[in-house]
Amino acid sequence: MMNYNLIDLRLFVAVAEQKNLTKGAEIVFLAPSSASHRIKQLESHLETQLLVREPRGVSLTKAGEIVLRHAKRALATLEQMQSELYPFTDSMQTHVKLWANTNAIHTYLPDDLGRFLELHSHVKLILEEHGSEEIAEAVAKGDIEIGIVAEQDLNSEVILYPYKRDRLVLVVQSKHVLAGSASIKFIQVVDFPFVILNEGSAIHTFTMNKAAVINKPLNIRAQVKSFDAVCRMVSSNVGVAMVPYDSVCQLNELDLSIIEIDETWSKRDLMICINKHKELGSLATQLLNHLTNRYFEQKTPETDGMLLI
Repeated sequence: MMNYNLIDLRLFVAVAEQKNLTKGAEIVFLAPSSASHRIKQLESHLETQLLVREPRGVSLTKAGEIVLRHAKRALATLEQMQSELYPFTDSMQTHVKLWANTNAIHTYLPDDLGRFLELHSHVKLILEEHGSEEIAEAVAKGDIEIGIVAEQDLNSEVILYPYKRDRLVLVVQSKHVLAGSASIKFIQVVDFPFVILNEGSAIHTFTMNKAAVINKPLNIRAQVKSFDAVCRMVSSNVGVAMVPYDSVCQLNELDLSIIEIDETWSKRDLMICINKHKELGSLATQLLNHLTNRYFEQKTPETDGMLLI
């Protein structure tokens, strides 16, 4: 039977991190005497000593280190649960949930969402990375109000608005055998060693699927966490990579050659996705307006005449 609660766990974590009972008690708004009593009760319930009392503070026993690790994990899980529940609570008007694909999250969204949150300081944003098809399905089912996807054939129950124009390109080291090529077919490069984002990213799944379509296993030499890291690995001749053009075009200091990919699917304009039959909430509407305004602020003559779908 568990005879301790979240207050006890928060107190223990605070004391352990501060290495001081009084300072830890202050963090969780308890009197030192009450905090001391709670810690002793926690040790009694767990039947082991967690802290070593010293003249100038406390230190963890081996058992205390184990409890600290699990307590922090448990508290983090509960905080994540609370965060995910926000869209379904009475306070949902102060929260907006956005799903986006890898390209959007790693290139454009940080700046655009930063500006949005500056204008709406009371808003909490819940951002998750998913593949475009999964995002469109979630929007169609009403699980989320708004998503950002790569332009493609998607669920017929969604409406798309333009967000960013982009395309996938191949990057190679400037002395690579393919360097200087104007364009290339995917099948011509699939046998080269690849640098790619980590498994689980939307573009990782996308690239692996394209290799599977042509019945060619992708030769992955390295997996990293960001497009910047991908390009830096390519610049060091670790392998070749397929990345959004806008993620590499500003990395002038790197030793790279950019090659167009001669495939219909390489065009990867990003679109904002909403449900065709449901009215957006006020915050999602404000976010939609902000992101579409960012598109029209940055459009070029090439985008003139592009209509909302």
